[in-house]
Amino acid sequence: MSLPDAVVHHPARRTGAAATERTSVVLLHGGNVASWMWQPQVEALDDLDVWTPDLLGFGTRAGEVPASLDAVADDVAATVAGIPAEHEVHVVGLSFGGVVALRLAARHPGLVRSVLASGAVLDGVHGLAGALGRAQLRVWDRPWYWRAQARATGVPADARDLFVRSGLAIRRATMERIVADAYGGCWPDGIERSGARVLAVAGGKDVRAARGALATVRRRLPDAVVRLAPGMHHQWSAEDPDLFSAMIRSWVLDGVAHPRLVPLPGRARGR
Repeated sequence: MSLPDAVVHHPARRTGAAATERTSVVLLHGGNVASWMWQPQVEALDDLDVWTPDLLGFGTRAGEVPASLDAVADDVAATVAGIPAEHEVHVVGLSFGGVVALRLAARHPGLVRSVLASGAVLDGVHGLAGALGRAQLRVWDRPWYWRAQARATGVPADARDLFVRSGLAIRRATMERIVADAYGGCWPDGIERSGARVLAVAGGKDVRAARGALATVRRRLPDAVVRLAPGMHHQWSAEDPDLFSAMIRSWVLDGVAHPRLVPLPGRARGR
């Protein structure tokens, strides 16, 4: 794999059954990678109008240090605003990208039709986990740290070198600002008034903070659809790219959660 080109727009390459070429999907990558992580989804969703931006501070934009989490969300909003007005826009985010997707919808009501957020840690990172997370910033520029992260998060073997190179390119100042915003809790105030339908997902074997955030979404956003992906870990867009892509398609085109996703236990309704 090679580092991505600056072009992040992937127009529909084949005609779908229901004018899917006018359905735009914006894919927002996780916090330790860049837009290259979405290659399997770009290939699987080739009947849709797909956008894969490098978020502010990452990938081809690693030299730009964002002022805040809100600045990252607003930057994506500017990209979405440039999509043709006749298109229906859906935003999909993994991990940090999920946090940004929800923040985008909350800060810019009516801009997107739906949000799909997987592994979004919304309640903050506290205690020992928070201390360890902050301590990692001290070794941010060490290749061994990124190799260890690749193994720990389940990055496929053929993408690990690219993962390490992408990680080393991210400036420590970028992550310091993101950590400052996210570790204290980053619930997207106003999401309930955004007009966007929301699907919140985590892997069944995801990190505890991501799984715990689903209960928060269920409590604070009753109209959201909340699901677990059985057996999946945090980076499950690479672990099972076919299922992840099918989940996107089911949510974007049909407005329903994929049948292989399961509801959280402890609630009678099927949300």
